Amino acid sequence: MKRFVLSAAPGPEGIIRIYEKDYHYLVHVRRLRSGMCFEAILPGEVETQVRILSTRDNILIGECLKGVEKHPTPLPPIALFQSLPKGSKMDLIVRQAAEEGVSIVAPFESENSVVRLVKNPAEDAQGESFSPQKIKRWERIAREGRQQSGSALKTEIHAPCRLAALFKYWESIKKEFKLPLGILLHQEPLEKGTFHGYLGNNPDFVALAVGPEGGFSPGEVSLFLAAGFKPLLMGSTILRTETAALCGVAAIRIILLERETWTSCPTGSCSSKSP
Repeated sequence: MKRFVLSAAPGPEGIIRIYEKDYHYLVHVRRLRSGMCFEAILPGEVETQVRILSTRDNILIGECLKGVEKHPTPLPPIALFQSLPKGSKMDLIVRQAAEEGVSIVAPFESENSVVRLVKNPAEDAQGESFSPQKIKRWERIAREGRQQSGSALKTEIHAPCRLAALFKYWESIKKEFKLPLGILLHQEPLEKGTFHGYLGNNPDFVALAVGPEGGFSPGEVSLFLAAGFKPLLMGSTILRTETAALCGVAAIRIILLERETWTSCPTGSCSSKSP
């Protein structure tokens, strides 16, 4: 179900006003008219239904009919630790992550990243400072992806950081959650690990680390393994970074959603339980 994400809370009488791009989306893209209703999410992650009172003068005026706290998601939070890709690929990754219900997207600079982080772009023509406007753009893309897919989860976008800061954040996660799981997508078969095997322990937080198109360096792999990440090779093909992120998150979601129907066998393989 599509849900429109409201950027501001309604007034005292439950009235909202929607302008500009959001107005265009609701009125011209979704073709909503006076008297019609649509599902929305208020600030604070509260679900509501909005009845449209008017769409005149390029302003949509609506009335919030109800406000209900959202039910807890059946899945643990999923974080995507994404090495910075080149060009507009990060836009695509953010959109896909939001559509898949990823809770956190944390971009970071890897040794083989084409995009480099710098404090002053004027000092380095190849560097990028990632201004607040760029972060806001990703937040907007995530919001649009969430609206399109109807995801019940808000996707939090972190500012790009270096690897040391990423591991510091990971350590804070390990203190907050009882059974956090980190999975490192790698182009080499470092272990005979599988998504089913790693996710079978019912983690309460899952982080997926995806490298750049050049892959992680040996030193970076050692750091991830030392931090407790489990290496995983997805098949025999080398995927582009944006494809690896999409496939990895999709595999995690499907296995977690269907984990009640799977059982581990003594050989390490899995089979579906009978209904």
